[in-house]
Amino acid sequence: MLLARNVYLLPALIWLVSGVAQAEFIGLNISKSHWAPALSGKLNSNKSSIDLVDDLGVADTSESSMVLILEHPISGLPNLRYQGYNLGSSGITTPGSEISFNGETFSSGHQVTSTFDLSHDDIVLYYQLLDNWVNLDLGLDLKRFDGAVSLSGSSTTSIAVDETIPLLYLSARFNLPANGFYVGANINSNLSRFNIGSNTAEDSTIMLGYNSGNGLGVEGGIKYFSLELDDANNLDTNLKYDGIYFNGFYNFQ
Repeated sequence: MLLARNVYLLPALIWLVSGVAQAEFIGLNISKSHWAPALSGKLNSNKSSIDLVDDLGVADTSESSMVLILEHPISGLPNLRYQGYNLGSSGITTPGSEISFNGETFSSGHQVTSTFDLSHDDIVLYYQLLDNWVNLDLGLDLKRFDGAVSLSGSSTTSIAVDETIPLLYLSARFNLPANGFYVGANINSNLSRFNIGSNTAEDSTIMLGYNSGNGLGVEGGIKYFSLELDDANNLDTNLKYDGIYFNGFYNFQ
């Protein structure tokens, strides 16, 4: 779903880039990422706990995302970062014991197919606090999920994951003495400590990158993502994804 939306965005991005190219005071960064995370965790429906790996045989997956960053010099207005994630995984297993999910019972000895679509969009509004050999950004991330968790076997059932979780966004980058290289970290931390919502998430990366100076660049590192839903449409989750990611980008300035 997100990939399709990203494809439709390309003409608009090309139009926007043509305008940006004539406005040197605006910075536009477009990137494409590939992520290969390991998945672990549990989900709970009707007080029945299900382990994704042990009970459902969900396998690790490869995911992709698209990032658009727009920065401007207008005082008082935040910069914008958009990121669309395709985050889906699936499994096929024959459980040795009965599984109960969303009011449906899946008998032991019968094949069960599970799909997890946790695709989501991040809309980040942030301010640039430092912009020299140290870059520091601070803002708010609205993480919007539009997916579902489904089980199919002796019966079929699905629970929609339709939630928006506010996160604190902090990004720091340090330019290295070697020309063009940098290290940094992005931390998207949940705001539940401030009593904003009962669902929580964390989305963090540690990266090493290279900017060629002519707009092209590459980046790689470790990405960690976790999601805890508390009775969201009768679904509780405690999920973790972590693994290596690679990112190629072009910076229009």
